[in-house]
Amino acid sequence: MIEKKPLCPNRVRKITSSFAFIEHRFLRDGFFSSLCHHELLLYIFLVMAGDRKGLSYYSFDKICILLGIYVDEYIVARDMLIEKDLIAFDGRLFQVLSLPEKPIILPENPVKTREEMEEYDPATIHQLIDRRFGKNHKNIYGGKKHGTGEDTLSA
Repeated sequence: MIEKKPLCPNRVRKITSSFAFIEHRFLRDGFFSSLCHHELLLYIFLVMAGDRKGLSYYSFDKICILLGIYVDEYIVARDMLIEKDLIAFDGRLFQVLSLPEKPIILPENPVKTREEMEEYDPATIHQLIDRRFGKNHKNIYGGKKHGTGEDTLSA
């Protein structure tokens, strides 16, 4: 058995004021592995932003800027977290919920045709926008251009 002793005893974490937590079950019971990258990113953010009841009220544009994601990526991640029963959202207020008994694995509904890709796939929609307006089009919500440090408001 591995002896668990702090590697840096002078830097052991302490709860000194407000804090966020994620149950060990999140990792052990498969919730972590059931989420895609953007779902994990948004979930962890909402856990950190929430109060003791899991409530937070960041706007979608602020969340997108802080996480460096597009609005369509945010919407898909938010909706999937709702469907997987991990968060509630009323249009203004988020609540990180207590974990359900087990992860909810949704059936995949892959898009099959080009028309479905252009209508439902966020990456394809984004590529179409890039082709139409150019890769350096401004993010209408302000902040940084996706994947760059460049401020869109001054570009």
